[in-house]
Amino acid sequence: MNTPQSWQDEVISVDSHIQLHSVHERFVDPLFALILRNKDWLQQSMNWPQFVNAREDTLKTVQGNYLLHHRNITKMFMILCKSKLVGVVSFNLIEPTNKAAYIGYWLDEAAQGKGILSRSLNAMMMKYAREGLVRRFVIKCIVTNTASNQVAQRNGFTLEGRLREAEFLNGGYHDQNIYGRIIDTSQANKTE
Repeated sequence: MNTPQSWQDEVISVDSHIQLHSVHERFVDPLFALILRNKDWLQQSMNWPQFVNAREDTLKTVQGNYLLHHRNITKMFMILCKSKLVGVVSFNLIEPTNKAAYIGYWLDEAAQGKGILSRSLNAMMMKYAREGLVRRFVIKCIVTNTASNQVAQRNGFTLEGRLREAEFLNGGYHDQNIYGRIIDTSQANKTE
């Protein structure tokens, strides 16, 4: 039976330094601190950071995502590098019928450029492709978010198109690139 009392933390071991831990209330304080430290640059490409002003804002998000994670509606993982929280990688929405997941991610500015996000993203995608939960992975990001576009390109995603004025951010509407990658179960099993 899948009840909150029976839910177990999920841990994906990426390599000897990086682990992904499923969302949990014990991460609220370090996550809130990480968001505050990175808030200015996060707001350049994402709308949500402006609404994080108190610990309780992060607590509510974590509590909601905990439920959604364990019900397979979303998946949210804390990225830990050498046991230190450095970012988040998530499936912001999973469409069970289509076996599609919409990916979100962000990394502490000081931790960027080291391949942490790419390795974490690939480990997460392979896990859920192997399990058969997801086969189509989607990244949508504003055209001007160079770093996010590069993450998609470096990780085998194909640019499928551009959505005109699809994202409201910082007082204006921005075009979004949409990237897709398909990993079926047989492909995922070959990488084990």
